[in-house]
Amino acid sequence: MPMTLNGSCQCGAVAFTLQSHTPVPYQLCACSICRKVGGYGGSVNLGGIASSLRILSGADRVKKYRGVCDRGTHDQRTVSSERSFCGDCSTMLWLFDAQWPELVHPFASAIDTDLAVPDEMVCVRADSKPAWVRWPEGRKTVHQEYGEDSIEGWHRKHGLYVE
Repeated sequence: MPMTLNGSCQCGAVAFTLQSHTPVPYQLCACSICRKVGGYGGSVNLGGIASSLRILSGADRVKKYRGVCDRGTHDQRTVSSERSFCGDCSTMLWLFDAQWPELVHPFASAIDTDLAVPDEMVCVRADSKPAWVRWPEGRKTVHQEYGEDSIEGWHRKHGLYVE
């Protein structure tokens, strides 16, 4: 049975719950979008079952944002993913992309449920990380873009997939 994840924003206006087969916060994305919306080093997203997402309170406070890749260059484009956040306190809540309609990716920073601590972090989008941003301490694998494993693949490989 999947794990129940409960989450909320910082001001308490928005509360939500969802089910997850992939609840370990192991991957830090340092792309420019994740750094700007998530803070200093980037964002850690979990995997969740989209059909299980329930907004318990504050649905009217949830706003959506579509990030811009390569902002300020001739390659600038709006990404397909949509980030939901609290319109009152700006807490990033979850990411959804219609390319994978069965999935939703809650930001680990918005989850109130205790989460497992990974033995190793996977750091992605080193090609987008400024030199002054430091990767987390401890064991880690760093990828210029993305690693070979999906979130589900990583969880299965490490025996952490929750059936």
